[in-house]
Amino acid sequence: QVQLVESGGGLVQAGDSLRLSCAASGRTFSRYSMGWFRQAPGKEREFVGTITWITGSTYYADSVKGRFTISRDNAKNTVYLQMNSLKPEDTAVYYCAAAGQARPLLEYDYDYWGQGTQVTVSS
Repeated sequence: QVQLVESGGGLVQAGDSLRLSCAASGRTFSRYSMGWFRQAPGKEREFVGTITWITGSTYYADSVKGRFTISRDNAKNTVYLQMNSLKPEDTAVYYCAAAGQARPLLEYDYDYWGQGTQVTVSS
């Protein structure tokens, strides 16, 4: 069982940066690939990116590639989402999730989910 708690959301202006954190419980954090998803009002939840547990490789949605960076600190059981050059269309609730798979790119690949943190980008 893994419990996830996101933090770091807030209200920022377009062009600003924000870093989200996701703290995980459990001693096997290093064996989970960690992903970030987001859900904007009236839209379905979408994949943002993931960092794999075996190689530490990262994969991103085209919409955030070059602006967002995922990293992890296994000693702290924490995964981060660094968001730069934020746009109003990045406004959403951001969720972190954990997957036992090596390369989880789809929502149903993930086994555990956090409650989400709101990010609002004003124009």
